[in-house]
Amino acid sequence: MTEATDDRSEPSDSPCDVDCYCQLNGLMDLLSRRYAMQLICVVGAIGPARYGEIEDTFESVSSSTLSSRLDDLVDAGYLSREQYAEIPPRVEYDLTDAGEELCRRLQPLLEWAADRDV
Repeated sequence: MTEATDDRSEPSDSPCDVDCYCQLNGLMDLLSRRYAMQLICVVGAIGPARYGEIEDTFESVSSSTLSSRLDDLVDAGYLSREQYAEIPPRVEYDLTDAGEELCRRLQPLLEWAADRDV
């Protein structure tokens, strides 16, 4: 009987090992959700932002979708949510350190896409 060999156990000449993408699964799931990347960029551009300010930057997003995506990004640790005890209630969103880093790393992708009219 012959032993099966696993070709992946040997060094590859490829610049990126196939297994390297596994770490991206959760992040790509989050960022592929509608408006997620845009929200990171918008909050990064305008700083601490109230819900209405964020909503104004999108033309036709439903409030439930926007709220859900903001919650997703807060839960993932890319946005912080600060609620103030005021009447009317005031909530502000801002990038966390991880969100700032993600925003910086998304910039080359956005520039690449803009260059190609994607």
